[in-house]
Amino acid sequence: MERELNFEGTSPLLYLIATPIGNLDEMTPRALSVLRETDYIAAEDTRNSGKLMAFFKIDKPFISCHEHNEEEASAKIISLLKSGKKVCYMSDAGYPTLSDPGQRLVANCLENGIKISVTSGPSAAIDALACSGLDSSHFYFEGFLPAKESERINELNELAKRKETLIFYESPHRITKTLISMAATLGDRKAVIARELTKAHEEFIRGTIVELSLLPEETLRGEMVIIVEGNKVAERGLTDNEIALALRDELEFGRKGKEAIAAVSKNMNVPKNRVYDIYLKSFKDQ
Repeated sequence: MERELNFEGTSPLLYLIATPIGNLDEMTPRALSVLRETDYIAAEDTRNSGKLMAFFKIDKPFISCHEHNEEEASAKIISLLKSGKKVCYMSDAGYPTLSDPGQRLVANCLENGIKISVTSGPSAAIDALACSGLDSSHFYFEGFLPAKESERINELNELAKRKETLIFYESPHRITKTLISMAATLGDRKAVIARELTKAHEEFIRGTIVELSLLPEETLRGEMVIIVEGNKVAERGLTDNEIALALRDELEFGRKGKEAIAAVSKNMNVPKNRVYDIYLKSFKDQ
């Protein structure tokens, strides 16, 4: 195993540039200094990054590097770095690699002996968590859930037992469907929608998952972060009435009796035979 300090030695280095998620004043002086000294800027969207660089009066040649050409672009970037050129990479907003392209670029650079550094900047996930009012001592970043409903439900079922606060990204055209899926799998937990972070119409909407799912979709614009309370079931005993309410929710969302029992047992960490007994008492004749 060889060791070399990032800013010493002879190995080339790729800079990842964290960019503003809304307010352009959040672009750090260090990021601007690195960008002014670079030879090339690789970017997820050269049009968006071009506008950002024009705002700061930085004129550098761009390399397009996005989800669909990352392997090909990586080869070009690696070649430039090995030839002694300085290259930076930025995605559209926030940190590259975090629900944004760049992960394959970083992996390919490391495989080729190229070091990686980052200029710190804003993160929608951390901004939203800090302002949510929910437990921030431990958290789990999920990012975007799958678009397909069955895959989304399966992913949420896997997350249902996690005690950490959960962080998701979502877009306006899927927000209501996602919240309905969350209500069906996670239960009616405390949750927060953070939208238009650092922009003029920044808003934090606090409530429960069900309450948030009933919001008029046309009022939910811009990229959003959803912060959801972790599973607190293990911290207290559950009453039969609470389990019955969870069963009712599952049944109202269209699950059959057997499916509802299995979902409640898994999500609430309750033995299946106890859930079955409560189902027989409360719902068998419905």
